[in-house]
Amino acid sequence: MTDPLTGRISRRNLLAVAGALVPATLVAVPHGVFAQETTTAAAPALAAAQQFSFDLLTEEMRLLSTQPHATAPAPEGFLGDLDYDDYRLIRFNDKRSRWADEKTRFRLAAFHMGWLFPEPVRLFEVSGGMASEMLFSTDDFEYLNELAQRVPEHAELPGVAGFRLNHPLNRPDKWDELVAFVGASYFRALGRGSAYGISARGLALNTATAQGEEFPRFSRFYMERDTNGGSSITVYATLESPSVTGAYRFVITPGAETVMETTCRLFFRQDVAELGIAPLTSMFLFSEKNRAEFDDYRPNVHDSDGLRILRADGDVIWRPLNNPPRLTGSYFAETAPRRFGLHQRDRDFQSYQDTGARYERRPSLDVEPIGDWGRGNVRLVEIPSDLEANDNIVAYWVPEAPARAGDAREFAYRLHWGDLAHDAGEPLAYVFETRSGHGGFAGVEVQQGTRKFVVDYRGGLIGPLGGDTEIEAVVTIANGEVTSKVLEKIAGTDIWRLVIDIAAEDDAVVELSAHLAGFDRRLTETWLYQWINAQ
Repeated sequence: MTDPLTGRISRRNLLAVAGALVPATLVAVPHGVFAQETTTAAAPALAAAQQFSFDLLTEEMRLLSTQPHATAPAPEGFLGDLDYDDYRLIRFNDKRSRWADEKTRFRLAAFHMGWLFPEPVRLFEVSGGMASEMLFSTDDFEYLNELAQRVPEHAELPGVAGFRLNHPLNRPDKWDELVAFVGASYFRALGRGSAYGISARGLALNTATAQGEEFPRFSRFYMERDTNGGSSITVYATLESPSVTGAYRFVITPGAETVMETTCRLFFRQDVAELGIAPLTSMFLFSEKNRAEFDDYRPNVHDSDGLRILRADGDVIWRPLNNPPRLTGSYFAETAPRRFGLHQRDRDFQSYQDTGARYERRPSLDVEPIGDWGRGNVRLVEIPSDLEANDNIVAYWVPEAPARAGDAREFAYRLHWGDLAHDAGEPLAYVFETRSGHGGFAGVEVQQGTRKFVVDYRGGLIGPLGGDTEIEAVVTIANGEVTSKVLEKIAGTDIWRLVIDIAAEDDAVVELSAHLAGFDRRLTETWLYQWINAQ
């Protein structure tokens, strides 16, 4: 349950508990006489509505960046006493959802503070250029079993841990969960037909660096609904940490592909060794590449299976994800990329055989930069993991210019959540599958320091071509040697299979690249892979 990099409770379990996934056998108990005297932290007084705009919020966070960072005191009373077992017994009372009685396409519910969420998050509603605070009390939540005896009735809460928005995403008569913001600056969203998997964050600071990672948090949210009953909602947020403050705007439009148009304005209190813009967090345990390392009935276990980068010139990079023997970081130098993201390409239930997790429904997530982001790197961090509960994959944009104290930066981008299926009309064939095993010939003794990679390219202009077509496999390698490569068309399909055998020294970090070319052009995505020859 602990993150292998940070030592913290895993993001996946944290979100599951925050969502109050309570066993059906638990029975709610009425509030009664308290077993002991209980006090709560003082709730903020309901202030009059204040003038609000994104520019005003930006200026507030700019001024805040000139002051030392401050954290809220630890909660007292029952909020301070909540532990993991207690938190599992709390869930939001859906009858108390905000906007349920109004003509709107969204409903709001809150996550309870306490346990891993000691600092209060405050929520506001914006209407007519004015912001009014949304207050919550113990009446808004259900406390099950013996916990109900310890919770005061009608007690105002100093804040919440976060919130979720519901929307009739899949059918008009059902209010599906659409997006959830909870824990630091993490959030998740769904496209139509999706099940929760990958997460995004507001900002990544010094991830997997010697300085140690810093986790900024969203401290306030402002909700602005379309007064004409439109299908979008705008969420504003304040971001705070020792090194940076920020003002964020998310324009959320649900659909088969849910889109969040995002603007972040950042103000730096301190130098930051590595700034990560639009960070994505996911899980990769095993697939056909490393299936032999896991004694599991399922063929694949992952929320995402590859990093995809659409470059400025239209070329596409596909980097299958790893569960490496040690922490690794890969940098992909880019200038003004069109998109990058973590994808779940395999949408076939047969590939997972998990009726509970339904990994084939986990959304892909793309970052589409708005404007020219200039030069920088897409960084991919892969963390060793032996449990699917650990989110061990991180990807984000690293600008070329480092962030220094006193700097102000603005970035705009769209987040696309959903299947993000490959366009059948795309001329480039895409990497359909990557497999791996020991090198050499089947049936003979395994030679140490060798590895075989099988890359299947599907569709595109080469899909309908015959196997005798003159197509070249362009393969490059660093820190190793290609000992064999074979390219063939799989009869009766639109798949071309490239088989590569390589050899490398012990503990070598081997970088591979391959694509198919012909007719004086590149015909496929560029497949990239990193193999660590750990004996």
